[in-house]
Amino acid sequence: LTVLNAGRRYLRAEDLSGKVFVTSGLGGMSGAQAKAAVIAGCVGIIAEVDEAALLKRHKQGWLMEISNNLDHCIARLREARKNKTALSLGYHGNVVDLWERLVHELDTTGELLVDLGSDQTSCHNPFNGGYYPVQLSFEEGKQLLSSNPGKFRTLVQESLKRHVAAINKLADKGMFFWDYGNAFLLEAQRAGADVAKKGGNKTEFRYPSYVQHIMG
Repeated sequence: LTVLNAGRRYLRAEDLSGKVFVTSGLGGMSGAQAKAAVIAGCVGIIAEVDEAALLKRHKQGWLMEISNNLDHCIARLREARKNKTALSLGYHGNVVDLWERLVHELDTTGELLVDLGSDQTSCHNPFNGGYYPVQLSFEEGKQLLSSNPGKFRTLVQESLKRHVAAINKLADKGMFFWDYGNAFLLEAQRAGADVAKKGGNKTEFRYPSYVQHIMG
């Protein structure tokens, strides 16, 4: 319902075939995102750092394909987008790398490859394993979290700033991003990322929440 209503509200589209939805998280509740993309008929690219979560969703049949190669992900995105075929592709890697690659594609080809975006990392608990920084691999992140949680926190906040910077560039060109109620925008703001609503008060963000804007 969220993906369908996001398409209706932001893209003015009842048919999401050929549209691309990029997000992250294939764990608990976020695992449904892959299935939602296919039900809605769009191309869903979902990043996940934990291979176990990817494999679980693939085994369940919720996730159609898995890849740890960004070149392959972009190629499959282009193919499915062109042919208007529904696809749920799990990218085994950090979502910041995926967002930054989409910015690179925009900068080098002029092509905006994503229509809808969100995030379902566990940003309500970002410094204790809910969000892994892009600067480290998943295993390196787990080790640093255990050995030096202060450094881990610093890297998470740096990663959140990069995360938002990439989203902002794509949103400025026409992608529609929303908050999935996971405290992503709140923690990004605390990290110093540019998420404030221009002309708004301190509690207003430049991106809407799905609760009021889409489901409401």
